[in-house]
Amino acid sequence: MSALRQHLLLFATIALALIVLGVGVVLGRLRQRLMRSEHERRRAADELNRRLSELFSLQELSYVLSDSLELDRIVEQVVRYAVRFLDAQGALLALVGEGPNDPLQVAAAEGTLAPLRGQTIQGDDTGLVARSTGREHLELIRKSGGAGEAGPGAEPTMIAKGIQAAAAAAVPLRSHGTVIGTLIITDPREGVFVPEDIRLLSTLATHAAVVIANARFFEMVRRAKEQWETAFDALSEGIAVVDDEGRVRRSNRSLAALLGAPLPNVVGTPLGEALLGKPNALHELLAATRRGERPAPLVARSDRLRRTVRVNAARIPGAATEQSIVVMVEDVTEQQALETQLVQSEKLAAVGQLVSGVAHELNNPLTSIVGLSEFLLEQKELGKKDRGHLQVIHEQAERAGRIVRNLLTFARKGSAERVPVDLNDVIRRTLSLTAYDLKLKDITVERELSGALPDVFGDRHGLQQVVLNLLTNAAHAVAENPRERPRQITVSTWFDGQVHLRVADTGPGISDEVAQSVFTPFFTTKEPGKGTGPTPCDPR
Repeated sequence: MSALRQHLLLFATIALALIVLGVGVVLGRLRQRLMRSEHERRRAADELNRRLSELFSLQELSYVLSDSLELDRIVEQVVRYAVRFLDAQGALLALVGEGPNDPLQVAAAEGTLAPLRGQTIQGDDTGLVARSTGREHLELIRKSGGAGEAGPGAEPTMIAKGIQAAAAAAVPLRSHGTVIGTLIITDPREGVFVPEDIRLLSTLATHAAVVIANARFFEMVRRAKEQWETAFDALSEGIAVVDDEGRVRRSNRSLAALLGAPLPNVVGTPLGEALLGKPNALHELLAATRRGERPAPLVARSDRLRRTVRVNAARIPGAATEQSIVVMVEDVTEQQALETQLVQSEKLAAVGQLVSGVAHELNNPLTSIVGLSEFLLEQKELGKKDRGHLQVIHEQAERAGRIVRNLLTFARKGSAERVPVDLNDVIRRTLSLTAYDLKLKDITVERELSGALPDVFGDRHGLQQVVLNLLTNAAHAVAENPRERPRQITVSTWFDGQVHLRVADTGPGISDEVAQSVFTPFFTTKEPGKGTGPTPCDPR
């Protein structure tokens, strides 16, 4: 029994030891599995944290980039965030030019690549920047200068002329299938690019390419808009875009200047009322234009602006609404005055020919009268009374002859020859022509003509026209003077190294507003038929 008990006890001990050993093995395996699971969990947690960090970083960059459409600000932010994300020592962003042969422009650079900021890189440069724009995918340069790992003695990589790096990554920026630039990152943390860096860099480049392409498109539209607005405002004619009610939706500066209002105040106003003072002044013109017709320009006198305007209208091709019409307003006041002057010149030319013919016809009988009166005055048997009458006849015939000769001189056509001219003689002859008209208007003329006046070199007929215009204007100015105010014109000449002519009158003078336009050709304040203003002539 004791032996059996000992065997049973030994068997139990062995069984217990086996059980303990099995439990230990199971516990050991279980512990290994738990440790492996904890490691995988930590690795998964680290990966998740890294992905979340990348996501938050990209989200932060998205907010920054979406805040502006300025290209310079965008490229600076992309480079700055690239250095921050990858903990790199340098980064740059180069953009492709608009033309096929344009060099690359380094738009932004940070860190060790900062010296390249603002520089241009030619397409035939052997560095990584120029080379990467011809690649389809990201190019990675490790410390060895190739795709595989190598020893520490490898040569650095050329980024651009004069700039090198031990490790670099270049990713082309593509938008709509076209390379618009390249993003270069050099010398990341620990000296190598890990797969997570490559993934983040690719995502950053994709996002940056879209934003940069949008910024470039916006810049192109902005420049085109500025060029259009510059051309729009540079036109001397007034331009306005009007709606279906005839209200101005857009205007250039010339129209605002014509209307005498600030440019913002012109927008929204009825064009017909602002231009011609009548709400429906342009109704027929705009209505015909909306129907697709090509109406004749409207020429009208604006009492409000004291100008004559010509208005043209046309539909805008491809406009959003059929009612959009562009209206061109031209100030034709001077043009009409010129046309009137041309018509008047033709009339004067005809009158000049008539006067010339009449003067020649009058000259013959006047010559006979002067000759016969001189012959009779030589007769000794004439009485004193008859001699006095004949003397009057002779003097008046001589005076009439002088008037006829002045008319012939004034009406004679001739080329504008520059010859020595006695200005005082021109003044005397012109005063002789106007003496009768001035006498009828009770206007006296004072002459202050210098006796030491040298001849001037100019066109005699042009100078006579100038003096006649000045005398005529002065006569018009003093003709309306009240009785207590004298009607006097003073013509004076003097020489102080230059020959001066001055025609002064006792009229009401010229207001400051009118004085600004006194030398404008054909400008006048007179009623129609009383003058067209100063004619553009060069009396030198």
